[in-house]
Amino acid sequence: AFTIVVLDNASIHRSALFLRKELEWRAQRLYVIFLPTYSPELNLIEILWRKIKYEWLPVTAYQSFPSLTSHVLQVLSGYGEKYRINFV
Repeated sequence: AFTIVVLDNASIHRSALFLRKELEWRAQRLYVIFLPTYSPELNLIEILWRKIKYEWLPVTAYQSFPSLTSHVLQVLSGYGEKYRINFV
């Protein structure tokens, strides 16, 4: 068996330390695959944040930081039940 980890191109994922560790991981059959640069449509967290920002948060959520925090937490706690993403 082997494991595949998919990562974005954040600079931390390209550091010398990370690249050294990647060689160790390969020896343990753990493989790192990088998403193409500038491809947020493939990054699941980017898809989630876009849905939250443009579809699930009311305009009033942006009136203050406490309001925004409250609304985001409400959406996240309802994710999977009230809020869903369908990839079909």
